[in-house]
Amino acid sequence: MPSINSLNLNVSNLSKSATLAINERCREMRKNGKKIYNFGLGQSPFPVPEPVRKALSDNAHQKDYLAVEGLPELRQAIADYYSKRNGSSYSYNQVLIGPGSKELMFLLQLVYYGDLVIPIPSWVSYAPQARILGRQVQWLPTIAENNWMLSAEMLDKHCHEDHARPRIVIINYPSNPTGTTLDENHLKEVAEVARKYDVVLLSDEIYSELHYEDNHLSIARYYPEGTIISGGLSKWCGAGGWRLGAFVFPESQNRLLKSMSVVASETFTSTCAPVQYAAVTAYRKNPEIDEYLYKCRHILKMLGRYCSSNMRSAGISVPEPEGGFYLFPDFGRFREQLAKKSITDNKSLCEYLLDRTGIASLYGSAFGCPASDLSLRMAFVDFDGASALRLYDEHKPSDKNEKKFLKHACPDVLEGVKRLVEEVNSW
Repeated sequence: MPSINSLNLNVSNLSKSATLAINERCREMRKNGKKIYNFGLGQSPFPVPEPVRKALSDNAHQKDYLAVEGLPELRQAIADYYSKRNGSSYSYNQVLIGPGSKELMFLLQLVYYGDLVIPIPSWVSYAPQARILGRQVQWLPTIAENNWMLSAEMLDKHCHEDHARPRIVIINYPSNPTGTTLDENHLKEVAEVARKYDVVLLSDEIYSELHYEDNHLSIARYYPEGTIISGGLSKWCGAGGWRLGAFVFPESQNRLLKSMSVVASETFTSTCAPVQYAAVTAYRKNPEIDEYLYKCRHILKMLGRYCSSNMRSAGISVPEPEGGFYLFPDFGRFREQLAKKSITDNKSLCEYLLDRTGIASLYGSAFGCPASDLSLRMAFVDFDGASALRLYDEHKPSDKNEKKFLKHACPDVLEGVKRLVEEVNSW
């Protein structure tokens, strides 16, 4: 039997993804009868839109292997979607389909030999993927005053130190974990620096359709020659378990697409056929899907605003989210009080809140923050999305009846925030 010591150290030194681990833990605690407010796993609470669900059902008979790069009709639908959104002109042969954008990100790092550059905080899987492959991870700090987003100045300073070094720079907006996004000026400034150093820029726009004001801008508008756009069905379409992601490449990066296709042919072969056929309907969209998205955005906007304002009322520092379904509260103001409870890092804070209040969250160090930072990520998705959409039609929520609607539609989220505020006020 092979020795355990023969395991790849890049893998054996890693733990299971923090987001998946907290979800499994919540499931076990609920089985044992404990009341849990699950702010841990960031999974859309909403059902798959009916036209897309029906398209999957209608194509359940599709059983053949599809092209490695993806179904041509789907690649064309995605090219049309991004061409319209970005005011550019993509063709179907610039699109690569995979079993989730996560898999495509891994393949990109596998075929491109360079450092991974990511801001702090960033999604939990970017850095571990690089470490699995033995790549260098370069973390760039951000500040609350800049909504925890990568600044052009910080990127320029980093790249200037070794300007010829190959790099993949990842930006994600609306952001997981902060819920904040980038405005046009910010995007233009980052694009200018990326062009200056000829970096490969991976723009993770998986939450773009959940921008509350529906005016998401892609950095590909300002750095088209070097930007790869990452998207998929998991967040805006409520179809995380379907596992479908897409990369859109600039023509100048065609060699990367081809190299990733070669590796894909020897690993996952092709993405699930029925899901790809259903995704054509999702990306072509229609008025029914547009209405669905409008309701989802409004519900998330109301809920994010309610949660963040209540947290701030208790003295917690947290930006109001602009898209997606995340909050990134910082409890640094309470450092002295927490130290008296032997809480000196974000992981012990996370454990304390779970044990004391039943509130499950993720510790900031899972997103690259120093362990000493008293930051957490909280996903406000612990509600029945199908029921919320039905109640939306009944209540027609507005500023006047927003709280009443949220109490009916998202009771556990509101109760969890209430428990958190009561706990903080007791410190």
